[in-house]
Amino acid sequence: MDAVAPIPPTDAGSPARQPGALNYVVGFLLVGLAWGFTTPFIRRAAREHHPPPHPVLESAAVTRSWLKTRAYRAFFAVVDLLRNPRYAVPLLINLTGSVWFFILIGNAELSLTVPIVNTLAFLFTVVGDWWVENKVISRSTLMGMILSLCGIGLCVHSKNT
Repeated sequence: MDAVAPIPPTDAGSPARQPGALNYVVGFLLVGLAWGFTTPFIRRAAREHHPPPHPVLESAAVTRSWLKTRAYRAFFAVVDLLRNPRYAVPLLINLTGSVWFFILIGNAELSLTVPIVNTLAFLFTVVGDWWVENKVISRSTLMGMILSLCGIGLCVHSKNT
């Protein structure tokens, strides 16, 4: 039987090894993509969703109570949407982006992570709207996207000086 070599202890004074900048850039891009690009798909799936009728919503036990009616309608609305893969798959990717974001903010500079990821999510939402809905990206929106990227550059530059 092979013995497993023990992990050598680290010095308390030695700095922990940080991932490279490329890892953070890829992480920021993936979270922005997961949050932004999925939004138009979720919106379209919710708008085009036609849920099946639920007879229990018409039963006397439910219609007698305003609270029961609201609760049952909300429950079936959520269940019907989650059963729709055109809604559930983008939602799952979007929520996965949230998990990646929390991993990023645990390792990366918080004052950089939040504005960068939110800006990228905005940019990917605009691109996603163009892709999914064939929306035209106006000149003013394009200028806003460029200025947003310049803002990210300024944030990164200010942290490096």
